[in-house]
Formats: sequence, structure tokens, C-alpha cells
Amino acid sequence: MKLAALTMLAGAGCAAAFTSPSVNSQSGSTVSLEMSYENEIGAQKPLGFWDPLNFVYEQDQERFDRLRYVELKHGRIAMLAITGHLWTSSGHRLAGDIDYHGTSFASIKTGIAGLSQIPTAGILQIVAFVGFLELFVMKDVKGNGEFPGDFRNGFDFGWDKYTDEEKAAKRSIELNNGRAAQMGILGLMFHEMMGGDPYVINELFGYPSGFNAGL
Repeated sequence: MKLAALTMLAGAGCAAAFTSPSVNSQSGSTVSLEMSYENEIGAQKPLGFWDPLNFVYEQDQERFDRLRYVELKHGRIAMLAITGHLWTSSGHRLAGDIDYHGTSFASIKTGIAGLSQIPTAGILQIVAFVGFLELFVMKDVKGNGEFPGDFRNGFDFGWDKYTDEEKAAKRSIELNNGRAAQMGILGLMFHEMMGGDPYVINELFGYPSGFNAGL
């Protein structure tokens, strides 16, 4: 499901279903068991079930759920990355310093260019915060998730008031927004490395973004 742009360039096909062997418990013979994921959340027009690299080919439901869990998490991180990129690119910064040596948040560039400017103490803070989220927040720590990526862990947050149709629609929207964000942040990183300004559309129309100008 990920790397869709690269696989389209390669001309890969779309797999809508697959078959895998299963043992008949009564006769002990091997029979063909069709495992179809074309009706899962995220399989929708125009592509339908899109698995050109066969990540779930001849895989069971547990494998599919694991990949869906990872895809959702990556999508959520990418959405936060896009939001942060746009926010800081427009000149907004946190107040104060990132360390005790006077390195202000406002002095750190946006995007990849800012990585070399973050002091060691700042990197440690980021790693610790991400580790905390990974271990205690972005995880179904109580084992009571309704679906892969359900991190409510016993809290409602108003989710149970929705109908099954509304829940499916919201999950689909989040999944597709996450997919778009993954491609979006990849595009911003690529164009920054290629030409320094990730917002190439602005420049093409004569309105350069002034990305990291003055920093």
C-alpha cells in the first residue's frame, strides 16, 4: 500500500485477492482457501484493493492487521510532520530555547536543514518524547482495541456514539489522509534536497516561499 508512486512508475499491477493453502481438519487434505481483502477499510475507488508489491499475498489476517497497524501509525506521524512543516515554514516557532546554551527554537531551520542545527540536548529530548509515545501512547497497551490502530485504551472520546457506517467512513478518511501525508512529506523532503525549496509550486507560479530565508 505504501510506495504507491514508485510502484506505479514501475507499472506494477493491482492484486485484489489471493489464495492460500489450508488443511481440512476432517480429511487432512489440503484445500484452497480464498482470502480476500478487497472489502477492507481503505480499499475504495478508483484503485480498489491496491497491493502492487504483494505485501499481503498469501498472508493471513494477522499479517494484514499488522501491516494496517503500521500503515496507520506512519500515516499519523506523516500528518503531524506535514502540519509542523507548514507551520514552521510560515514563520511560527515555539518561544524560548531548546537547550540551556541559548539555542532558540526560532533560530533552527525548517525541514532537513534544521537537523544539523539541533543540539545534542534537543535531540535527546526528541528521542525521549518519541520513545514515550511509542511505548505508552501510540500502542494498544491494554489489548482491547476495536481495530488495528485503536489506541483509546479504555477511553471513549465519543467514538461509541457513531454508527458503524460513520465509524467506517472516519477510519477511511484517516487512512487516506495518512497516505496522502506520507507522499506529501516525502515530496517536501525530496524537493528540499534537490533545490533547497520544497515548495516548488509557489516558485513555479512566481511566488517563492522564502523557505528558511534569513536562518
